Amino acid sequence: MFRVHPKDTDKIYRLAVVGLLLLSVAALAVTVWVMVDFLREQSIVEELIQKLPNDAKSSAEALAGELRWQFRLTILVVLNVVVTGFAIVLLWRAYRSSQESLRDIKTVAGDILGSMDQAVITTDLAGHVTSINRRGLELLAPKTECVGRPLQELSTIPLHEFLTDWLVERSLTIARDIHLSKNGSTQTLRIFCQSLNDFEGNEIGNVLQVRDVSDRVLIEDRMRRMERYMGLGSLAGGLHHEIKNPLAALSLHVQLLEEQLDSGDASNEIQQMLGVIKTEVTRIGGVLEGFRDFASVGQLCFVSVNLVDVIERQVKLLTPRAKQQCIKITMQADASIDKVPVDRVRLEQVLLNLLLNAMEAMTDGGELAISMSTTQTAVEIEVTDTGCGIPENLQDKVFDPYFTTKGEGTGLGLAICDKIIRQHHGSLEFQTSPDGTTFQLTLPTTQKSDEAH
Repeated sequence: MFRVHPKDTDKIYRLAVVGLLLLSVAALAVTVWVMVDFLREQSIVEELIQKLPNDAKSSAEALAGELRWQFRLTILVVLNVVVTGFAIVLLWRAYRSSQESLRDIKTVAGDILGSMDQAVITTDLAGHVTSINRRGLELLAPKTECVGRPLQELSTIPLHEFLTDWLVERSLTIARDIHLSKNGSTQTLRIFCQSLNDFEGNEIGNVLQVRDVSDRVLIEDRMRRMERYMGLGSLAGGLHHEIKNPLAALSLHVQLLEEQLDSGDASNEIQQMLGVIKTEVTRIGGVLEGFRDFASVGQLCFVSVNLVDVIERQVKLLTPRAKQQCIKITMQADASIDKVPVDRVRLEQVLLNLLLNAMEAMTDGGELAISMSTTQTAVEIEVTDTGCGIPENLQDKVFDPYFTTKGEGTGLGLAICDKIIRQHHGSLEFQTSPDGTTFQLTLPTTQKSDEAH
């Protein structure tokens, strides 16, 4: 992961130390050899002193003293060579210890970075990769060696473009979200950057951090949905009370007026106008009821039901309409799925709405596939159509209240479905493409004592 000193450098250091030690040993050997010669010369001079006459002994004794001083100096040279050898050995051991400590530090740092759930990539000033952690290799999935290569060749993710833009402002708060399509779903990556400095504070490169924030973005999206629902309960109750009563009175008086006109002569035009009034009053009442159902905090009635039976019931209900529209309905369920605690009426409402929406998306016929699978904690139901999919500019509005692309309807269907599933402590998501749309409904296999509001 990290750049380290090349092994050739360690080899050069090792050879240099070995060479110095050999030179020290050679110097020690030569010095010992010289000392042996001094000892031999001293013994020869002493023999000569004994044989020389007295008047010549003074010069010989001076020469013997000179040899003794040279011998002592040679001993100092020997000690110096020995101390130098020990110093070289100690320096080599200190160097090896520092190298091992450095390797340990790099290993610990590598393990720390390797355990992080975000990609960490370092580059030099020229934009070449100098290191990358394990998560970076998994996330970016490079096909070749990364270290030493230009950043723009590392991945299809525009890291180099972000780094170029970041170098203009150099702010730690700058981040960029990259959306990728992976296995039919959207993956969101968030990129950060900061300078990389040495111990003297000189800039030597940059550090890029890449995080997978797909789950965080999904949670934030759900939080935004929940914020839309907050306060709608009291608002719905107030609107229902303030508008429903006048509508009821208006409907009653229209009925009385009809009875009086039936007893006399009333033109067709008057009858048509009364019909329009009744229709509009009924429609407004239906809108109010839908708004109240969407915004109210209803209490669920959980019972253990067989989900296969619930789905088969909805399929039988819609089979005649599917035949008229040339739609083939298929169903595939996991045989191991047991009974699941749900509010049967509310769940049937959700399934019916999803199936009707799927059929309405296939105006020229197609295939409606329903599949079920189970995990240790949840049951997943998928409803897939072969329609034209949901346009990209409308995908973030699918669960918004009163949003609809149909010529009729209140636009509360999917919003109510989403709320019902959340009350079941589950989730409702979708994946779409030009080849069709899949709504994935997830329900937990167990329910908490309290209900989600």
